[in-house]
Amino acid sequence: MSALVAIRMGVHVKTLSPSPAGPVAPLGEALVADWNDPDVMADFVKGCDVVTVESEWGPAEVAENLDNDIPVWPSSQTLQAIRHKGRQKKVLEEAGIPLPRHAICASFDEASTAFRLFDNKVVAKRFEGSYDGYGNATVTSEAELEQAWKALAAEDGLLIESFVPFVRELAVLVARSPSGESVVYPVVNTEQKDHRCHAVTVPAGISAETDAKAQELALAAADAVKSVGILGVEFFELPDGSLLLNELAPRPHNTGHYTIEACHTSQFENHVRAILDWPLGDPSLRVPAAVMINVLGHREGPVCTQGLQEALSIAGASVHIYGKKEAKPKRKMGHVTVTAENTTDARLKAEQAALAIQL
Repeated sequence: MSALVAIRMGVHVKTLSPSPAGPVAPLGEALVADWNDPDVMADFVKGCDVVTVESEWGPAEVAENLDNDIPVWPSSQTLQAIRHKGRQKKVLEEAGIPLPRHAICASFDEASTAFRLFDNKVVAKRFEGSYDGYGNATVTSEAELEQAWKALAAEDGLLIESFVPFVRELAVLVARSPSGESVVYPVVNTEQKDHRCHAVTVPAGISAETDAKAQELALAAADAVKSVGILGVEFFELPDGSLLLNELAPRPHNTGHYTIEACHTSQFENHVRAILDWPLGDPSLRVPAAVMINVLGHREGPVCTQGLQEALSIAGASVHIYGKKEAKPKRKMGHVTVTAENTTDARLKAEQAALAIQL
């Protein structure tokens, strides 16, 4: 989606993937090769004005280590700080940003101690490689903890985080350029199912004080990790209105897909503007309300889209199918956004449209 916006603004785009990627195939030069190979990377970046990575696991350091002056955003320094959840916690803690109680556990005994310390209800998180619910487990017993440790722990252990009794989950996007310009998107309310984002609602229905604090902390987090491009910042809101930062994502984020239809400048456009150090666009809402619902896979096998016409018949529904070649149960395959005069109407129509689509 960032590439589509870049093309619209006259920017030539080419992509490098370690394996065939359906969504980028129609977007011009789509190279499939070993992106950890310096020779492959050197050939790929020839003629580029800037390089960006699509996720925190992209090998930014390989591109940075080449003998050229091509900037890479986000930088490997930013990605190193974020991609390992233990390091991410340390960086944010040093910046004075409020976090859930947590323990970086190198052994099962340490995890067991943390489990008891955190009142026998925790979330176990793999240090690296966890996303969209993969790599996380809610734990309420020693037996579940042992199972989570066997499934998720790496050589350096596992992150154990206290279960937070939140009233809602919130998210904020920050766009930040190399020259230091920043803009902050509206705070959204996010809803999870099975550790995966199900719905995003804006406005979030929170107090002005909580809204301002979320934006302030998001900017502080962007500064702490020296983010360039889009940074997704997730929060827990507690019953007293205070906030705990949950996680960071150094890329255009699922909680910001609504911005395509609902904001003056989408997260994807501002990501492109930011990495090129162009003036950032207005992130504010241009509609009263919007709701985005993710469309997940329901089966294993080649994609065969059904129900698209029914979804498109719902007034105000914008349907995005990502072009992934293979469907898997609970895999994000697309999303639906509905804009409306209020969040109640938007939610009803978005749920109807998303439910109609079967992949």
